[in-house]
Amino acid sequence: MPARLFYWLVFAAAAAPGGVLAWRAWTGDLGVNPAETLLHTSGRWALGILIATLAVTPIRRLTGWNRIQQVRRMVGLWSFTYALAHFLLYAVFNHLGDIRAIWADVVERPFILSGMAALVILTVLAATSPAAMVRRLGRRWRTIHRFVYPAAVLGVVHFAWGQKADIREPLVWGGVLGLLLLVRVAAWAGRPASRQVEVTR
Repeated sequence: MPARLFYWLVFAAAAAPGGVLAWRAWTGDLGVNPAETLLHTSGRWALGILIATLAVTPIRRLTGWNRIQQVRRMVGLWSFTYALAHFLLYAVFNHLGDIRAIWADVVERPFILSGMAALVILTVLAATSPAAMVRRLGRRWRTIHRFVYPAAVLGVVHFAWGQKADIREPLVWGGVLGLLLLVRVAAWAGRPASRQVEVTR
């Protein structure tokens, strides 16, 4: 498969959930609580695509399929896009854009705080993802982008705390994330000491 075709197929796959959700909103097919459907669906996709981003490098290392690496940045940006949409939907539907009310929610509810912290990290990662920023930041870029793992952990915590009773789904996501973290640690531990500082996400 040509590299460009592969890139655009992955792009379309990442964009498709947003398109489907927009179509459902347009046709009034969001169930009895449209706001909740939009919030929960956008949040799930933000987390799912973020974890898919973290899976790119382990897949490359385990399979030798180097082409997959070319989509990592793009997939990560889609995760940020869904996370930002999730936040904007929350801000509009829950607080009508009232900044003071949003801030009070962040301070008073750990579940909101964890989600906001994850969004802040993803915003920094998205802002520093262009090639020009990679060149400008140099080795600091790698340090900054290691925070993708705390962002994913915060996303799972946010999801789990947001569930009223059934936390099986966030536990599944947490298990997948834990496995990816173990692969990461194993890769780091297996490298020579002189190269461990070079391990990237």
